[in-house]
Amino acid sequence: MSEITNFRGETLSESSADAGGETLLMRVGERVRAARERRGLSRRALSEKSGVSQRYLAQLEAGDGNISIALLHRVAQALDHRIEWLLGEEDPWQSDVLRVAELFRLADSATRQQVLAVLQPGSKADLRARRLCLIGLRGAGKSTLGALLGQRRGVPFVELNRVIEEQSGMPINELIAFFGQEGYRRLEAEALNRVIATHEAVVLAVAGGIVADPETFARLMQHFHTIWVKASPQEHMSRVKAQGDLRPMAGNPEAMGQLQALLRARDTLYAQAEAVLETSGKSVGQSLAELEALVEAEGFLG
Repeated sequence: MSEITNFRGETLSESSADAGGETLLMRVGERVRAARERRGLSRRALSEKSGVSQRYLAQLEAGDGNISIALLHRVAQALDHRIEWLLGEEDPWQSDVLRVAELFRLADSATRQQVLAVLQPGSKADLRARRLCLIGLRGAGKSTLGALLGQRRGVPFVELNRVIEEQSGMPINELIAFFGQEGYRRLEAEALNRVIATHEAVVLAVAGGIVADPETFARLMQHFHTIWVKASPQEHMSRVKAQGDLRPMAGNPEAMGQLQALLRARDTLYAQAEAVLETSGKSVGQSLAELEALVEAEGFLG
């Protein structure tokens, strides 16, 4: 009888490996069915939401589905679960640690902040140290003002996208084209953790979309003082074009409407920042003076 070595280096007979595979399929099927029922979804509704056929789902829930990882990932996303929770040996709904993690992931931002306030060691001031992060859409002036503020206050200025490029070894646009938004968000979270680990004092500028990832944004808010650098849609667009980037307008007559909709959609997220700096209609010098005064008044950089 042939033998198979598993990932732990243990040697198994082929029949044992087959039995282990059947057990895994049964476990995944049971968890998919339980998760679907907890969310009140019919198999048809889950099929429409995930793009996986009802026949595949029926086989999967019965433990007969030789489903690919890609399709299982789509099912997990449709159930708002992590794929590893469907595959792991420990039942996430029987484990207090995993269940709390799942509930935290699904909670709104206010609830997350309350949980973090209870669980995190030390005060918010201790965790944020002398770290300041400028958030907002591209074209608001984050990079320009952040670099100047860092020089004035004698602290490093870091653009998170540059950290991501250093880690990945490729420009951001190529990275997104290759790995997609999901891959970019993963690298963004890793880069943020790297900045937290290596800087007790820093001025950081982040991409406008970081607020769309609840976990990464919560960690940002926990470890940085935050200022929303704000501008009108017209200023955002004109500044980006002045930088030589014509992508927002090229061949897209609805670009301004889309930008306005994006600002409206993110307003409540950006508004969670501790302070707001309005840069519309102001020179760089005026905005920098207001930023310095704001930082000084709030004691953000010590």
